[in-house]
Amino acid sequence: MLTGKQRSALKSIANGLEPAASIGKAGVTDAVLKSIDDYLKANELIKCTIQQGTGLDAKTVCSEIADELHAEFVQAIGRRFVLYRRAKDPEKRKIVL
Repeated sequence: MLTGKQRSALKSIANGLEPAASIGKAGVTDAVLKSIDDYLKANELIKCTIQQGTGLDAKTVCSEIADELHAEFVQAIGRRFVLYRRAKDPEKRKIVL
């Protein structure tokens, strides 16, 4: 569970990121989950976007993905959301909270 200060620090880091994953009309597919999982393994923090016209809610989708991938919800604004998952290997950790 992230504290308010940790969440704030992650938000500031995520502000400079471009979306690395996009969710389309098919919703959260296995391929999308795998790509987000791989990105989190490599970078710990990911910004995702939901394409227009899908009818999906960013907070709901983000919560589902966070539960599935054992990640932490950071923020959801409009059609974008940010997830964080700490690297298991201490040597691969890029973000210090």
